[in-house]
Amino acid sequence: MVADVEAVSARLTTVVGAPVVVLRLIDVTGGGWSRGGHVVYHAEVLHSANGGISVFGPVDAARRASLEPAAKRSGWATAAGVRAGLDWAMGETRAAGLTPTAVEQVKTWNLSGLFRIRVEGPDEAVWFKATPEFAACESTAIRLFGSADPELVPRLVAADPERRWVLLGHLPGRDCWDAPPEVIDHMVPRMVAAQLRLADAAAGLTDHTRPRLPGLADRTPPLQAGRTGGTPPRLAGLAGGTPPWPAALADRTPPRLAGLPTPLLDRMAGELTPDEIRAARTLVGRLPAMVAELAACGLPYTVTHGDFHPGNWRWDGRRAVAVDYADCHFGHPALDGLRLREFAPEERRAQVTDTWVRAWAEALPAADPARALTLAQPLAHLYYAIRYQEFMDGIEPSEQRYHAGDTAAELRAALESAA
Repeated sequence: MVADVEAVSARLTTVVGAPVVVLRLIDVTGGGWSRGGHVVYHAEVLHSANGGISVFGPVDAARRASLEPAAKRSGWATAAGVRAGLDWAMGETRAAGLTPTAVEQVKTWNLSGLFRIRVEGPDEAVWFKATPEFAACESTAIRLFGSADPELVPRLVAADPERRWVLLGHLPGRDCWDAPPEVIDHMVPRMVAAQLRLADAAAGLTDHTRPRLPGLADRTPPLQAGRTGGTPPRLAGLAGGTPPWPAALADRTPPRLAGLPTPLLDRMAGELTPDEIRAARTLVGRLPAMVAELAACGLPYTVTHGDFHPGNWRWDGRRAVAVDYADCHFGHPALDGLRLREFAPEERRAQVTDTWVRAWAEALPAADPARALTLAQPLAHLYYAIRYQEFMDGIEPSEQRYHAGDTAAELRAALESAA
């Protein structure tokens, strides 16, 4: 992806003779789905020992204008923001008893900035990650899932929740985009078990007579349907005690989804046809009945990962760890099951679906997880339509190309799955 800038940053650092970071994407021509093509980045020298860096060629007025400050620019897309973040990360690394030896930029785009900090000794590295205000607070999510299964999450070395910064321990192994069956069979039941342990607390938090957990948005299906009453299925006693809710965290994630499908449709005239908008409004009217059917399947509302696909797992041959909790929320666990199935190769979808269904069926014999997956499809697509629009609303124009058309595509998918 054009967001993967490790090689670009390293090459520029070598050529310039000083640390260079890629701040953001300015333009790209050619390629497809954020990959390939001719890319123009905004990069800056973090600090220079020789007192100045020469420009390697003329810069036209349009390019100079693109370097000016802009509203909605991410902190890690500015030199000052990167310096501040890395200063914090280096300080926290030392505070953890580690000695940093090098900083390597890995990724930058509208949803995150990621840096590897090499350290002396067996730890190898720690990872500094910055996310936007519209992202879920990752340190909250990691602590939540870690309270249910410490092996499921990366080690949280340090966190600044208000600035959406985390410092994470290194995870040996590899990303699992092509996860073999044994990795799926290892990860999915553990996620289901963790969600069961958190289910009772999550159910209580979706009863709006009670305070919600700070730090995570509430995106349960009743809220997506515009409902504010009713208590979802509860699993008293399965939480295994009271998890250490970090009450000091502020909720800075996007607003609740109550009533949002209708306002979203009001903005889609340029992307959906009139017939599609009418059909979508009809679908919104059906949501309460669809939510009731889904609840009857017996799965509890709980903390969901939100982007639970193998590309967000690390595997070392023994242990699989889930990463990237920026879309974590309270909701229906079928959303995670559907995300898992969506990202699986066509020939593997039946297998991964069966693994997820079997894990829930064994945990809750009276539930019907297979039917829940079918019924949840339109709601999941509506969720992602809203989520992608939150991305578009929260980022500067030059970065919107990453998600252009995604909202409309998810709305069309919701209509198709509800037909």
